[in-house]
Amino acid sequence: MKSRHNICNLMLFALLLLSHSMVFSQSNKQQELEDRRQELRQEIQKINALQLENKSKEKSQLSLIESFNYKISVLNNLISVTNQQANLLTREINANQKRITKLRDELKELKEDYAAMIVKSYKSKNQQSRIMFLLSSNNFKQAYKRLQYMKQYADHQKQQGQEIKSKSEELQRINVNLLKQKEDKQKLIAENKEVQKTLEEERRKHQNLIASIKKNINTYASQIKKKQQEADKIDREIEKIIREAIASSNKKAGKAESSIGFALTAEEKVLASNFASNKGKLPWPVEKGFVTVGYGTQPSPIDKSLTIRSNGVRIATEKGAKVRAIFNGEVSRIVVIRNSNPVVMIRHGNYITAYKNLSKVYVKEGDKVTTKQDIGEVFTNPSNGDTILNFILYENLNTLNPSEWIYKM
Repeated sequence: MKSRHNICNLMLFALLLLSHSMVFSQSNKQQELEDRRQELRQEIQKINALQLENKSKEKSQLSLIESFNYKISVLNNLISVTNQQANLLTREINANQKRITKLRDELKELKEDYAAMIVKSYKSKNQQSRIMFLLSSNNFKQAYKRLQYMKQYADHQKQQGQEIKSKSEELQRINVNLLKQKEDKQKLIAENKEVQKTLEEERRKHQNLIASIKKNINTYASQIKKKQQEADKIDREIEKIIREAIASSNKKAGKAESSIGFALTAEEKVLASNFASNKGKLPWPVEKGFVTVGYGTQPSPIDKSLTIRSNGVRIATEKGAKVRAIFNGEVSRIVVIRNSNPVVMIRHGNYITAYKNLSKVYVKEGDKVTTKQDIGEVFTNPSNGDTILNFILYENLNTLNPSEWIYKM
């Protein structure tokens, strides 16, 4: 009997732990979704602010398409996250409603038992009847057991009263929580309707813009090819400089110059290790901005038959935006190519960051820079108001996806 009782207690304890774990897990998930929703809302605010700032400018059609694509993507993500929150709240509301029903049934049963106990206690309240109950015992052992029984009965009565109070308070808490959850869900639904309206409006503008571009698709296709050729030209020059720097480092270390990686000094190894350990936590190269073109090969948003090869990311920012070093390092080169804007290259051990399309450069080759130090200013195209920073991240000669390294990119 004792063993069975212990097993039952263990099972009850396990169920309580499981229930608590599920509630904790749901709470964590809800917080994660809310954090993500706020991030997306802030991202939309950044896009709107930058679009408003350049409203007076005649933005290039290509830049507008990139902005529309990104904004539509963020709006879709916001709707998806908000729907997940609403669905999770629905599950929590249903669980709470079931819990309330169960608690009410338990309270009803407890109160009935307690009422019966009080009636019975009242009937035996007479002090004389209690004394007689004890005195009528056949022996001292029986009297002691009866005394223990009376004490246990009184304790049980008190415990029942406390349990009723505790369950009543729990019921009240769940009811309050339930009302808040229903209110939160209604707010999310209302907000999602507004976001849906904004999304439809952005899609309409996007479709109108695409329609106008398709009337003169050859001209825009030519612009895309030209921009790609210019980007490729600069990227080839950067890769040539990195290859030469790798050969030079290996020559100094007495190694084969044909090596594909930097020969690092002890100090450079520490710097590279620190850089790598900050993956996903590195700051943005500009204080305000959003990515209009991501890393990798992708179809053109205007002509799907054309591909965009992006060794890094393109970040739209505000006029006069300062460019910041994303980590401690040394300015290895300032690259100036004819008909192109300057590029600053910073070396962090065997990692290199390249900041393209600058109008001003605040540093010189050989300068030691620190995290978030201003190194220049992003160029603003006077004809259309575009302020775009091209940012590339290398490990030796290999390009890396900046969105995996920069915090919440």
